[in-house]
Amino acid sequence: MKSNYRKIGDFIQLVDERNKELKVTKLLGLSISKQFIPSVANTIGTNMKNYKIIRKNQFACSTMQVRRDKKMPVALLQDFDEAIISQAYPVFEVVDETILNPEYLMMWFSRSEFDRHACFLAVGGVRGSLEWEDFLEMPIPVPSIEKQREIVKEYNTIVNRIKLNETLNQKLEDTAQALYKHWFVDFEFPITKESCPELVSGSPELEGKLYKSSGGKMVYNEELDAEIPLGWEAKPINYFSKIGSSKRVFQSEYKEKGIPFYRGKEISIKKSGKPIEDILYISEERYLELKEKYGKPIKGDILLTAVGTIGSSYLVEIEEFYFKDGNVIWFKNFKEDFYNNFIYAFMQSENFNEVIDNITIGSTQSAITMNALGNQVIIKPSEKVIKDFSELYGKIHKSISIKNKLNLELYSLKGLLLSKMSKVERDCQLVK
Repeated sequence: MKSNYRKIGDFIQLVDERNKELKVTKLLGLSISKQFIPSVANTIGTNMKNYKIIRKNQFACSTMQVRRDKKMPVALLQDFDEAIISQAYPVFEVVDETILNPEYLMMWFSRSEFDRHACFLAVGGVRGSLEWEDFLEMPIPVPSIEKQREIVKEYNTIVNRIKLNETLNQKLEDTAQALYKHWFVDFEFPITKESCPELVSGSPELEGKLYKSSGGKMVYNEELDAEIPLGWEAKPINYFSKIGSSKRVFQSEYKEKGIPFYRGKEISIKKSGKPIEDILYISEERYLELKEKYGKPIKGDILLTAVGTIGSSYLVEIEEFYFKDGNVIWFKNFKEDFYNNFIYAFMQSENFNEVIDNITIGSTQSAITMNALGNQVIIKPSEKVIKDFSELYGKIHKSISIKNKLNLELYSLKGLLLSKMSKVERDCQLVK
């Protein structure tokens, strides 16, 4: 160990407080992303008296399967004054917060370098568990408490801005979905001369009013088994675009650098606006070969996860990546440019969840197929209505994309700040 580092064990102590009186009821789990999450465990018949109580500014961790997961799950409780957690998790706290700030310590645990070191030390059992004694021996630089608070404040400024952007994006997503439901489920789209000429020609005062509540004619559609606006149709999803996949890429083709290679997991992360960790690559030569022979996603295409976590979609904005077939369904070559926003909005709706439920197959791992999805019949509004909707939806999605790009920059700053923690001793006096 470097002489200017201290052992983590010098600053923390185990806590073993049990829920003997059953006073604490909020049950939390611990995620691999180093966060507390609502527990989904079935606790019926479980003796909750044995569960551990964790209090604000205390930590819980898991030392099991660290080598397998390449991460050590550990989290600092900040959102609640107290909660209970499985007795399998060690709970610990900082002994003296005037020497080591708990948030500073959590920042250290959040570093990718910390996880790599923990993985290196994890040799216990088949799956690679980290011994508690080895965890205590892991090093940490501990500058003055004033410097720690300064670093934590800078870090929290970035984290809070990320959270704000995520909150704003969620509101935009909700607005987009409310717009889709209003137009294509409630049929309350605005009447225009182009979209409803038969209405406006006889009653010009209806222009700008909402279709169904203004007496717009509804007709029964047998394929959808529902009433839809006059002039609208039912079409299979593959009417709007071609549906395909990519050429399979084998693990032997993975490279340390080159062109990013996305699977279903990465597609889901892309939609969230978060950075992708541990990116896989293929060589630029292989990428160009596949691109020439099989094509590649371009801006405006839609990628949809089809195995495991099904139905997460991504409206392509950058073009320099490739993806695995089978796990991802590719919507491309839309008949009209404005169809993609309509189909993408449909994929975020409850209606699409019903479609997924109807075509999901597999007992051990859920999946959907291109053919089954492509043949599903959905509503096709008039061209003018789709075009008007696409214009509005596109503006909302653009705002979401801008905030996602900003968050990627903030995540980069966050990572840079974490990586610089190991160098903090060069600029300030450390605790002896």
